[in-house]
Amino acid sequence: MNRRNFTKQAGILGAATLLPFAKFSEPTKPTFKFGYQLFSVNKDMNRDPLGTLTALKAMSYQDFEIYGFDDKKLTFYGLPAAKFRQMLDDLDLTASSGHFLFHPLFDKSADDMNRFVDQCIKGADALNLSYITWPWLAPEQRTMENFKVLSGKLNTIGERVNAAKLGFAYHNHGFEFEDHDGQLGYDVILKETDPKLVKLQMDMYWVMHEAKTTPKELIAKQPGRFVMWHIKDMDKVSRDYTELGNGSINYHDILPNPKKSGLEYYYIEQGGNFTTSALQSAADSAEFFKKELSRYL
Repeated sequence: MNRRNFTKQAGILGAATLLPFAKFSEPTKPTFKFGYQLFSVNKDMNRDPLGTLTALKAMSYQDFEIYGFDDKKLTFYGLPAAKFRQMLDDLDLTASSGHFLFHPLFDKSADDMNRFVDQCIKGADALNLSYITWPWLAPEQRTMENFKVLSGKLNTIGERVNAAKLGFAYHNHGFEFEDHDGQLGYDVILKETDPKLVKLQMDMYWVMHEAKTTPKELIAKQPGRFVMWHIKDMDKVSRDYTELGNGSINYHDILPNPKKSGLEYYYIEQGGNFTTSALQSAADSAEFFKKELSRYL
């Protein structure tokens, strides 16, 4: 098990604590920190991590998913891991998960992968993360045979990460839902990975963009396994990313029951297509979420 008591972490935003959890008819509403995926403001973080985190805190964000780890230098956003952790602590912010780039090692030796995993564990420990997350496959790696290979790698990495008392998860995009002669890569991952070793981080935008299913239906297949969510909106015309509330995804309708999901963390995200700037998009999405969706989480 992970080192944190996830659902008792600091809490819900402002007055939302008083709103009924009517959406899912639960007797009590779980509490989750208001999370943001820092890939959304990656350029800002690399240019000015302190200023960017300070701005995000002013928008009410409390917890973050990290992107930008250098395994050779043990740095985040160019800062030594311990210094970055101190920056978070000084701002009374936390980081709970990190996206670590495993895919360049897909065809490397097991020893090479193990060395990288061990560096990820060191970085995660330095920030007191709860999860290490595999976020991506390169286009040339997306074959059905490789999804089977991937599943084996995820189990192996999950065992190593779990032994270090951390959680391990896989993050979906849209390519896992592409049809390969009647087969889906995501189905292989669900079937061939061990739920005890490999948890799932659901990107709801990509489920709605590509999958012939819904977040609720995916969770019904393996309840309790989807411990993290990414929440972002889809432009009504281009179907690209957009700010929450600007797009076509009605989260009032599609948000699953967090208890059934096994939810521990969620992150607002917008990977690009900003109306004005990345930070303004973060602010706009925060305002929409607090007004419309925070009552559910």
